[in-house]
Amino acid sequence: MEINEILILSMFASFILLLFTGFPVAWVLGGVGTVFAGIAYLCDIHLDTIIGIDFNSIGIVVSRIYKIMDNWILVALPMFIFMGNMLDKSGAAENLMKSFQELFGRVKGGLAITVVLIGIILAASTGIIGASVVLLAVMSLPSMLDQGYDKKVAVGTVASAGTLGILIPPSIMLVIMADQLALSVGDLFMGAVFPGLVLGALYIVYILGWGVLKPTSMPLAENIQPVTLGLWIRVLKSVLPTLLMIVAVLGSIFTGMATPTEASAVGALAAVLLAWYNGKLSFPVFKDCLHNTFNVSGYIFAIFIGATMFALVLRELGGDEYIESFLTGLPFGPYGIILFILGIIFLLGFVLDWIEITLIILPLVAPVINALELSINGYGVLDNPELVWFVMLVAVTLQTSFLTPPVGFALFYLKGVCPPGVTLGTIYKGVIPFIVLQLLGLTLLLLFPALVNWFPAMVYSP
Repeated sequence: MEINEILILSMFASFILLLFTGFPVAWVLGGVGTVFAGIAYLCDIHLDTIIGIDFNSIGIVVSRIYKIMDNWILVALPMFIFMGNMLDKSGAAENLMKSFQELFGRVKGGLAITVVLIGIILAASTGIIGASVVLLAVMSLPSMLDQGYDKKVAVGTVASAGTLGILIPPSIMLVIMADQLALSVGDLFMGAVFPGLVLGALYIVYILGWGVLKPTSMPLAENIQPVTLGLWIRVLKSVLPTLLMIVAVLGSIFTGMATPTEASAVGALAAVLLAWYNGKLSFPVFKDCLHNTFNVSGYIFAIFIGATMFALVLRELGGDEYIESFLTGLPFGPYGIILFILGIIFLLGFVLDWIEITLIILPLVAPVINALELSINGYGVLDNPELVWFVMLVAVTLQTSFLTPPVGFALFYLKGVCPPGVTLGTIYKGVIPFIVLQLLGLTLLLLFPALVNWFPAMVYSP
């Protein structure tokens, strides 16, 4: 094994091990990159190697950081984050919960179905996992437990529904993926619509089936209201404002009226107007939303800087060529290689956040997908249908990382607001069926690429 290969493997091993020390991820990424740049430099001096890295190479990071800060696409990130925070404060979700709960009161598992439907709506209007999980838990968990729901079913439903926001557009993860792979944000947003709805549908089918097989785990409420015209009107009034905001954001992108960055500003303004419409807008609320937006944006961009340092040194060591040659040399065939990559990403999701995987792993494996020469139908419209399809597979796989211990962030968000008596072990057991459903959804996307590529191709077709 050559010195470059040893350093590449050591970089990844050091990064994984240092994560367990509790240091911030951004510092770990940047620190590992800097240390291994120094090691490579010393190897050239004392071992007569020709790696070609010195401390001047680190100066390249400065220009790369400037390009990150100057990136027009990434302006959409803080805007979408602000939109999600403001929607969280607007009171729209509380109105949806009340009206949907009355509408589905006669259905076994109706309250759980309500949680999933609100999770889908929140996903299409926020994209902030922490806000969605906490909001759904605070609104629904006490009612579900009071109604006699099995604890595992209740917490599993809330956690899985809250994670839909990382996939259903406008998703900040898709914005970052588009930037890293030079893909159209609009293509990824449109390609994620059906995969997100498929996952939501799988959740609902599972809940309905479990309600029939084991009705005692999801009993009906005692005071069931009849479904009347007035109830339908209340449901419409609660859904319509949020639906209009979703249409304003995604509709402007899909029709080409606005870029994703411009649409994010429209969404931020719409969320403010929605909070004002519901009587929830005030200076403290606005200030809190800004503070949370700065906090999350700073966290993401700090990882951007650390990952830039890490990726630069890794590429200088020849890491991208090494990984590509290793993967293409596997005796599995094209789809076997894709399954191998997805399996690695699934396992990495147990210990890494989606941001690190997106910034480090995805750019390394994307050239491999292009080299496989897959025949994925782009309907004569999409420029790179194979990569758009693969990104959706990765996005669904990464969604499981929010539910898989020990670094399943949705689990910790949920545990922080759970009623007394709900243990972390109960949450772990509750999310297992939904992880299986996510893998089932991944299998459907793998077998039927049209679930990803048909919609953007249809929109762009002349």
